[in-house]
Amino acid sequence: MKVAVFSTKGYDRNFLQRAAEGSGHELLFFEPHLSPETAPLARGAEAVCIFVNDIADAETLAELKRQGVLFVALRCAGFNNVDLAAAHDLAIKVARVPAYSPHAVAEYTAGLILALNRKLYRAYNRVREGNFALEGLLGFDLNGKTAGVVGTGAIGRVVVRILAGFGMNILAHDLKPDPDCKALGARYVPLDELFAQSDIVTLHCPLTPDTRHLVDDARIAAMKPGAMLVNTGRGALVDAKALVRGLKSGQIGSLGLDVYEEEADLFFEDLSNQMLRDDVFARLLTFPNVLITGHQAFFTAEALSAIAETTIANLTGFQTSGRPEHEVSIERIA
Repeated sequence: MKVAVFSTKGYDRNFLQRAAEGSGHELLFFEPHLSPETAPLARGAEAVCIFVNDIADAETLAELKRQGVLFVALRCAGFNNVDLAAAHDLAIKVARVPAYSPHAVAEYTAGLILALNRKLYRAYNRVREGNFALEGLLGFDLNGKTAGVVGTGAIGRVVVRILAGFGMNILAHDLKPDPDCKALGARYVPLDELFAQSDIVTLHCPLTPDTRHLVDDARIAAMKPGAMLVNTGRGALVDAKALVRGLKSGQIGSLGLDVYEEEADLFFEDLSNQMLRDDVFARLLTFPNVLITGHQAFFTAEALSAIAETTIANLTGFQTSGRPEHEVSIERIA
């Protein structure tokens, strides 16, 4: 099957080509994001393969259908960038990678927490400049503190395990409480209680209409003053402008982001020779207690291998039976 792969980098090629060996699929790699303007690149392909910042709205899907595309294979877990209702109306199947390496994102989350708490990024820069002073680098013991984990699916469950290993008290929130998390001592509580009592809040829930801007001005005001907030989930889980206000007031003590609401025009590209046009993002970078990385929490060899293998399996399932292994549809999420 001929597949148009959008938003590709060198690592995407390497892992996808390796996984596709012997499958019979012909992968056509394109660097641009999928959008209504770039959809004609898929002409003659039966499927497209897309990533987190590709646009698969109704207009794009209609153009893909005109080009002969019948299947959209996401090489990520989230599918908020796909108009599933439009896909249903156009008879375009959609599949995702529901899990790849939850350890990759969970371990990275722990890394952000440690780096923020112990000011590792500031210490690194100081030493390189010959500054060995400790003022401004004071942290706190994680042991005995309270961590709030929002979303205890595959990734959140591993986060709970890691933070419990530090001796932290765990508060959790999820529509479906996880028995493994409970066995580790996590206590499921309403969101308001979690934010009010947690020294560290970390987000691992999917982005849906109900969770968009889950963290807004009101939620930040309800946090324990000076608490740490970490988001390795989806950028739009938090209102970025509200984050700026929370940092300025001191309500947010430290902030770690690996995702950003308007990241599509920033992340995965080298913009070092350009001026940042996103004023909110630029403002966030000015705070000394903010650590932002470019959506790399998933970026391990194990995760990329799993993503590629599941993506190829979805393509093969669609080709052979019309039923990808991990289909997502408006009916399935209704």
